[in-house]
Amino acid sequence: VMKTNRSITREKAMTILYQIFLYNKNKINYDVDEVINEMIEGLDIEDRKRIDIEFLTKLINGVINNMDKIDEYISKYLSNWTIDRLGLTDQAITRISVYELMYTDTPSLVCINEAIELSKKYSDEKVTKMINGVLDKIYHEREDNE
Repeated sequence: VMKTNRSITREKAMTILYQIFLYNKNKINYDVDEVINEMIEGLDIEDRKRIDIEFLTKLINGVINNMDKIDEYISKYLSNWTIDRLGLTDQAITRISVYELMYTDTPSLVCINEAIELSKKYSDEKVTKMINGVLDKIYHEREDNE
């Protein structure tokens, strides 16, 4: 079964953001577009066809440009945790999904489910539960305010 472009695209966005967070952590300079292009060039033709490049770029730039606001939301609902205590992969997954919840018209449940699926694949159960909890609270807060 061909996975939808968006699921694969989110997974690639996670990989790229992981790389960028690693650069930030080690104070290495980088150009966002170059990091994106290198990742795309490293893919085989089949994978390249499955990726929605426009959406990929939107996710990555969206997370980077709104990181403070996104982290504020995450921290608000991370009981006994801070975002920087999470592994870089978990940070990427959480930030992508919060960005999508807050700034795009992706249906909320899709944002949450996609994050949970990625988290099940790349994180441990505790982290998956935590991400689910954070997204769920942000989702309900938004529902209540609309």
